[in-house]
Formats: sequence, C-alpha cells, structure tokens
Amino acid sequence: MTTQQTAKVGVIGGTGLYEMDGLVDIRDIAIETPFGDPSDVITVGKLDGTGIAFLPRHGRGHRFLPSEIPVRANIHAMKQLGVERLISISAVGSLQEHVAPLDMIVPDQLIDRTRLREHTFFGNGLVGHIAFGDPFCPVLSDLLATAADDTEAKVHRGGTYVVMEGPAFSTRAESELYRSWGASIIGMTALPEAKLAREAEMCYTVLGMATDYDVWHATHEDVSVDMILQNLSKNIAVSKQALRRLIPRLNIPRDCVCESALATALVTPRDLVPPATLERLGPIVSRYMSTRDQETTP
Repeated sequence: MTTQQTAKVGVIGGTGLYEMDGLVDIRDIAIETPFGDPSDVITVGKLDGTGIAFLPRHGRGHRFLPSEIPVRANIHAMKQLGVERLISISAVGSLQEHVAPLDMIVPDQLIDRTRLREHTFFGNGLVGHIAFGDPFCPVLSDLLATAADDTEAKVHRGGTYVVMEGPAFSTRAESELYRSWGASIIGMTALPEAKLAREAEMCYTVLGMATDYDVWHATHEDVSVDMILQNLSKNIAVSKQALRRLIPRLNIPRDCVCESALATALVTPRDLVPPATLERLGPIVSRYMSTRDQETTP
C-alpha cells in the first residue's frame, strides 16, 4: 500500500463544517484502509492551485460520537492521498475569561483526558515512540494564526487544550480543575488526531472556535448543544475565511520536526517486523524500513 500525491493539504472539519468553499476540480474518493473506513468519503480538489483533501470528522450529518470517530482510518487515508499538512477545525469551550465565545484560538499544548481511544498505529510487532513535547506543528500553527488574524475574529495564539472523552460535557468540578491547571480550552477531538498525525509525519494544527464558557462561568449560561450550534453558525464562516487565506501560504518546503518524526522513533529491527504489519503501515514507515534494508544488505 503506497501513497498517491493527490493532495498536500488536508482539512478535517468538526461540528458544523461539512464542506469547503472554493474548491475546483472536485471529486469524492472512498478510501479503504487497514483500520476500516474513514468517517466519510474524502472530497479532493484544488484551492488556488493547491491540492486539498477535506474530511468531515463526524461524518456528514454528524453520525459519530467523539469516541467513535475512526481516527486511525482518517489519518491513514490522508497519508495515502499524500497529505503533508493537516488542519483541524474544532468547536471548543473556553476555560478562561479572556477567550470569549466567538473568539478563535490556535493552541500549542494538549492535556489528554481520554480513555477509550486507539492512540497509535504501532504495535503488532513494530514499536515506535514519537517525540510529542510540542504536539502541534509550530510552523503550521503560526501560519494558521496569521491567516486567522486577517479575518474579523479575535485570535489567541497559544494555550492548552484539554481533550475530554465525552460525549457528556464537564461537571463543574472538572471544569474548575482544568482552569486551575491553566488550561485555555476544552474539547473532545484533538486526540488521538494529533498523536496519529505526528506518527504519520504530518504537520498538524488546530483552529479552535470558542462557542461557550463550559460550565464554570457564574454569569454565563452553561454549555449546551443549542448554544454551540448557534455560535458555530457565526464561527464557521470565519474559519472558512481563515482557510482561504492560509492555503496559498503553504507552498513552502517543510523544515519542521514533523517531517522526520519517525527518524529516531522506530525501535524494532526491520527483520523482526511481521510482513502484515509492514503492509498495514506501508505509507507511514516505508521510507525507514527500506533504508534499514539497504543498511543491512552485505
């Protein structure tokens, strides 16, 4: 299984974002992966001459709970298409006063509070340990924040994103706990996306759309689905503007740590890795496995 250079940029849309404006030469691709089907067919096209792959994270019609999203299939499918940079658009709750509903935030850190999800491509005879101290690509995040600055939204650079399991929202005690940790926003979807994207050597960033103050704010209504959807209708238009401004700025070489994240991460010698595992992870590890083959050839 190999990659095909169909799109260099991938966009995963969250709640409310089920399509991208401005794409030309559009076609839908149903991709098979060793980890099952992605959330939906992937729409590929071109935006300002750049190949784009768009996938609605929850499926069109919002069919998957956060814990049900086939994230490994989604990332593997993007890798098969040749995606190198992946932008996630996500609705989030604010945990701090200064991040108001309708603001945008590009976080730089994560706290993992999930417990029911598959977080790695590795295992089954191949061990890999990626570096994850900085979970978002700093270069792509800076470009995204700059593009968002050009819209009418207020944009916050940096901040910690707490990823909760869901689907229920936080208790007040949990919300106050996360605030005491200094976290900025809370949501349900940035993990395991960020980890799997790093394993696949993709640059990954999040544009968080603040829709509410979770349940901690004394003078604001508690988060609800109705509240999220009302604010999302305003945020979605801004996120699309940010994407339109970002895409033309991505025609630059990648020189970040994401591009070679597996260079020092793979532990298992090539000759001990089961063939089925190599086949399953071919698009992700083939550049390193083939190099090892050459190094061990007499």
